[in-house]
Amino acid sequence: MMETLLLGLSEVSNMNVLLAILIGALIGVTIGSIPGLEPAGVMAILLPLSFSMEPLAGVTLLLGVYGGAWYGGAIPAILMNTPGTPVAVLTTYDGYPMAKRGEGKKALSIAYTASFVGGVISVLSLVLLAPLLSQIATHFGSAEFAMLAVLGMIFVVLAHRKHVLEAAMMLGLGIFLGTVGLDRSYNTQTYTFNQEWLLGGIPLVPAVIGLFAMSQAFVLLSQKGGDSQVTKLTGDGFFGGALTLLKHKITVIRSATLGVVMGLLPGVGEFGSQFFSYTLAQKFSNNPENFGNGEPAGLIASETSNNAVTASVMIPLLAFGIPADALMAMLLAVFMVHNYIPGPTLFAERPEFISGLYISLFMMNVIVFLYLSVATRWIVNLTRIRGRFIGAFILVLGFIGSYSQNYQFSDALIALGFAVFGYMLRKNDIPAVPIILGLVLGPVFLTRFKQALGVSNGDLSIFLTRPISLTLLSLTVGSILIYAWSQLKSRQAVTP
Repeated sequence: MMETLLLGLSEVSNMNVLLAILIGALIGVTIGSIPGLEPAGVMAILLPLSFSMEPLAGVTLLLGVYGGAWYGGAIPAILMNTPGTPVAVLTTYDGYPMAKRGEGKKALSIAYTASFVGGVISVLSLVLLAPLLSQIATHFGSAEFAMLAVLGMIFVVLAHRKHVLEAAMMLGLGIFLGTVGLDRSYNTQTYTFNQEWLLGGIPLVPAVIGLFAMSQAFVLLSQKGGDSQVTKLTGDGFFGGALTLLKHKITVIRSATLGVVMGLLPGVGEFGSQFFSYTLAQKFSNNPENFGNGEPAGLIASETSNNAVTASVMIPLLAFGIPADALMAMLLAVFMVHNYIPGPTLFAERPEFISGLYISLFMMNVIVFLYLSVATRWIVNLTRIRGRFIGAFILVLGFIGSYSQNYQFSDALIALGFAVFGYMLRKNDIPAVPIILGLVLGPVFLTRFKQALGVSNGDLSIFLTRPISLTLLSLTVGSILIYAWSQLKSRQAVTP
């Protein structure tokens, strides 16, 4: 263990890795501080750049953006009543009322400290659980990986509780897009229409840039209005949050645990963990009526839970090679470019990389916490940047990023097509994440499914006779039945 730790420290001590951690964290905080920007879009733009970096530096750059954004999202949520990131919605419930009554610095201190505690616990969960689950993955064959891919896709769909039908349709579209290209099993073209630029399939990077970055740019360009109004930053200093967390330590532990568990479930992530954490905090509170009116426990539950997801969401990726969301799909692309195949072999062959990743994630949380504690008074000014200016900047970077990966104009056109489609999805409140998960997990399922049938000579019972495969299939069917039952009960409750 000590030898692996020293190898990890050697990896992290590389100047390129240290710069990637620092720059990624600062970019993430900046993104979270500006309402309208999302980490997925900026990560998509940085994705081609990360391919040209060393493996650990490329991964930590994206993870710094990912983790830092959740910290920074609390600033506009508390001072403007506007979530800086989508997962900061519940932070507005109690953070903004605290700022309105002159406790803005206290609210931010609580948010930063809760985020730091949640982030550190998440990293510890990654250190403990990822190697354990990777050992379980050694017992996986084609049938198990096929069922795991199905379970992941089903979770992604069911996570969009109010838009399950739309999510299922977008997942199906993503799976279809994943079949485009050259089928190497039979050496035939699939849905290419004899277009050479489609022989390699739909490229992931332009699709991600278009759906998440450029579509958001179109939204920002279409907005009207001037600078945002920010509540004045008043109250005590930024270092009193720890005392408040000690008073609510049960809420901290419960919220962090929920965040870690929810991070393991594909498609659930920060939204699910925040909702359950906030609900339970209110249920077990002695003053539930204070929630929504500036209750510190509500702010703690929200910020602890969403940051407890940031590292635990990597566990399925590292252990099984299955991304839990679109952001992890981007990380998977970085791994694959450098021929780092997630799973048991990665832990055995690249222990220095895994150890370096753990240390990098911990350092990222420390850097972000210290940076926000001393620089918030200046970061607040970022909330006043006009959305149209940001949109134009992102659009230019999106075109450059999509073109620069392979230097093909067709990639830029693909990104533009996905951008227009993504913009329409946003305007109609239709989730876009299932498209990317379908594009990534669809080919995994189809390939593994064919391999399993090849081993069993076409006998479908292979999925029922293998214990792990049967367990995963049962979880899939059970999840669908539970959702159907809950929908039926909801309709019966509404019907007089």
